[in-house]
Amino acid sequence: MIPGHGANRNLLVLFGAWAVALAWSGYAPFDRATWLLEVAPALIAAAVLWATRARYRPTSLLMMLVLVHGVILMVGGKYTYAHVPLGFWMQDWFGWSRNNYDKIGHFAQGFVPAIVARELLIRVFALRSSKLIAFLVVAVCLGISAAYELIEWAVALAMGQGADEFLGTQGDPWDTQEDMFMALVGAVVALLTITHWHDRQIAALEAADPAAGGAH
Repeated sequence: MIPGHGANRNLLVLFGAWAVALAWSGYAPFDRATWLLEVAPALIAAAVLWATRARYRPTSLLMMLVLVHGVILMVGGKYTYAHVPLGFWMQDWFGWSRNNYDKIGHFAQGFVPAIVARELLIRVFALRSSKLIAFLVVAVCLGISAAYELIEWAVALAMGQGADEFLGTQGDPWDTQEDMFMALVGAVVALLTITHWHDRQIAALEAADPAAGGAH
């Protein structure tokens, strides 16, 4: 296989899927300002992936998770998290008192960055202690979640009532804490369920192409 060929294919698949999802999401969204705020992380991720494409080749697992996370963000941006139809369906199925689609988003906010952080710690920073890696992954995911909540707070202060749809608290006084807890759960679940799969992909990638990124 030509070095980098698989990475380019994965990147094209991600960009193609995101382009379709972004076009759908951006067509007559519930609230345009909220839509832009919700999809911004995916746009930033796309820019980073494009800028580093020649220097770093992510695993296919990481790319798949990033793709799914981006779609979750775009669905939330389309309807705002408090109005996503899937959340209402789950509310009916489980007898919940609110639309909990945002909890899916915050679970992903821990699950996906856990694999991103883990891959960078192993391949870029050359860490080998599984316990240290797990600790740092959880710390990074909690830091990202807390930073996102601070950004939401800043937006709420700047936009006033216009931030209600972006915050999506739906009257829950513990929404911020629950969001961070879901990110923690997502990070821990990722470490417990797909670590070995991730390790195999890293090993295969580096065996096939030792110069595929990282500190090698």
